Parts: sequence; structure tokens; C-alpha cells
Amino acid sequence: MKTAAEPTTTIRTPWGLAAFRRFVVANLISATGSAMAPLALAYSVIEQGGGAGSLGLVLATNTVPTIVFLLAGGVFADRLSRSRILFLGNLLAAGALAVTVATGHATTASIAACGFVSGTAASFTVPATQGAVAQIVPAQHLQQANALLRLPSNAVKVLGPVVGGLVVAASGAAWALAWDAFTFAAAAVLLLGLRLDAPLTRAAGVLGDLRTGWSGFWSRTWLWTYTAAGTVLVAAWLAGFQLLGPLVAAQRYAGARDWGLIQAAFASGLLAGTLVCLRWKPHRLLTVAVGAGAALALPLTAMACGSPLLLVLLSASLAGVGLDVAIVAWTTAFQQHVPQAEQGRMSAFNGIGERLAIPLGYLITALAARSWDTQGVLLACAGMIAAATLLNLCVPDVYRINRLAQTAQ
Repeated sequence: MKTAAEPTTTIRTPWGLAAFRRFVVANLISATGSAMAPLALAYSVIEQGGGAGSLGLVLATNTVPTIVFLLAGGVFADRLSRSRILFLGNLLAAGALAVTVATGHATTASIAACGFVSGTAASFTVPATQGAVAQIVPAQHLQQANALLRLPSNAVKVLGPVVGGLVVAASGAAWALAWDAFTFAAAAVLLLGLRLDAPLTRAAGVLGDLRTGWSGFWSRTWLWTYTAAGTVLVAAWLAGFQLLGPLVAAQRYAGARDWGLIQAAFASGLLAGTLVCLRWKPHRLLTVAVGAGAALALPLTAMACGSPLLLVLLSASLAGVGLDVAIVAWTTAFQQHVPQAEQGRMSAFNGIGERLAIPLGYLITALAARSWDTQGVLLACAGMIAAATLLNLCVPDVYRINRLAQTAQ
């Protein structure tokens, strides 16, 4: 199986691999456009007279394909060259955006179609990305590679929306969408240069591979229990922080200004968590991943209790640290304990849970709001995060998924 063109026995960090540097640069370029895309798409709808219903349609058409086609994306990520999948996925997303921009008169229908194509492309590129890193980087450097990949992406998450807002305000949404299309195209060219071989040649058909993948997923107790707990955790986080957070900021704090500060504190925590992962290499990878995710309950509890803004900012920052540590530890454990030939499908089954959490989070909020006030819903969401974490820590298999001895650094 082809991993990287140069020898890997003497490198001291993943950055010593030309293929990894190419991969990081491609992801960074793409991330600059993706950070602007949500704001640009929203204002594209607004500029042509659309309201909340039109915007909801656009967001739905982007989300639904990632759920519907993700399993197919996982199968193909294990059957075909992952670098080619990443190339075609980025090129497809770039083409859809370019057509939308080129029309000059975007409509809700054309923007929704663009979102559908982009969502479909993402359902194939996400599983391929997970496996591509393990093909490029030696096992002993995987955690550092995962952290290095997240470092520029987290920085872009802080700056991208600000820059995107300035671009949209100065010249309109079309220019921001055009930049997003360009970044996808540039990333596609860089990713094609990785030239990764297909992980495995299979005689079975797509459905056969899917059945085999499900058997492998279900046989790994640590994998499906983490996925189930993660679905609850993400849903509660979306309901409590992303949906109710702005409302709480308006009711108990100084509105948009303080909510912006809370989001900035969370983003800074993500960056700090990445830096922690560059230095700290825990042995119990999955235990750390499960436990660190519990930090997401902190800002929900602080806001529910009406804590001073300084305490809310601190808790949001700690939540960011915990989330990033959890993501890096989980990704490293996944890459070390799942064979490369199965990582596409295992990633897809795991990703289904995360994406189902989006409508689940909305449903939780809608149902709970009928019986409880905002404070009660926030405490319930924090309780769900804590309960999901504790139940997952009760799974004995979680403590078996540790850093492999031969990859200790």
C-alpha cells in the first residue's frame, strides 16, 4: 500500500513528510473558504429576498446529503484511492460554487442545489480524510499529525467568519462564494498530488462491503458505544450552547457583544487544546477522549446558574480545551486500533451519529421548551452530557483502547 513517497524512519515530526505538509496546506486553504461559506450562503439568500424559510431550506439541503450518502462514502473510501476521492470531492464542491457565482443572479433554488452538491461531496471526503492521514503518517506520529492538522483549522475558525463578514459587507456574498470555490479547486490539485493507493482490493460488491463494515463496527464495543454517547453529547451541546446560548446572552448578559466574547473564549480554548495535544501524549487514549468531552457541560451549567460573565468565559474556554483534546485523542485511538482497510466505513458509521445529532438537538430544544424555561433546558442538556460521559466510562472496553506500545513517543 502506498503511503508517502519519502522514507519515514528518520523523521522526528510529521512535518518532515512532504506528503503531510501538502495535506496540511490543502486543508488550510480549503478551511479559509469553508469558514466564510455559511455567512456567504446566508447572505446570498437574504440578498435575493429570501427569509427564514428559504435559509432553512438551504441549510437542510446541505445537511441531508451528508447523512444519506455518508455510508456510501465510507465504502468507497476503503475501495478507491483516497487522494482521488478527496480530489474529486473538492473539485465537485468548487464547480457547484463556481456555477452559482457565475450566474450572477442566484436564487434560493440554485443556492440550495449548490448546498446539496457540497453536502454530497462532503459525505465522500470526510471518511477519506480520516483514512488518508493514517496512510501518510507513521503510527508513532499520528497524534502530533492530528493536532497539527487542527491547529491552522482552529485558527481559521476564529478569523474566517470575521474576514467573511467584511468581504460580504464590502462587495457582496458572491465574492466570498467565489473565494470558497477557488480554495476548493486549489485544495483539489494539492490533494491529487498525494497519489495514495486504494487501501484494499475487494471482490465483494458495495453492499457486501457495507455488511462487512457493519459487522466490524458492531463487534468493536468501544466504537459503537462511543458513537452512541457522542450522539447524545453533541445533540445536548448543540441544543444548549449553539441554540440557547444567544438567547441566554440576550436575557442575562449584554446580548450580542457578550455572546461574541463567549464564542471567542470557546474558540481560544480549541486552540489551547490543540497545543496541549502537541505536548501531552496520554497512554489511555479513549478514556481521555471520553472524559475530556464532559467539559462541554461547564458553560451550559454556568449560563443556567446565571454566573458572572467572567466565569462563563472561563468555562467556555475550558470546554474548548476539552473538546479539542477529546477529538485528537479519539482520532488517534481510531487510527491506531482500526485497520486502514476499514477506516473509511468505520468513520462513516461513527459520523452518522454526529450528523444525526443536529436534528436531534433541535428536537430536544423544541420538546423541552414546552415544559421548562431556558434555565431548566440548559441544566438538562448539561446533565445529558454528564450522563453520557459516565455511562460511556462504565464500558470496560473503553479502557482497552490505549496508545499502542510500539507507537509510544
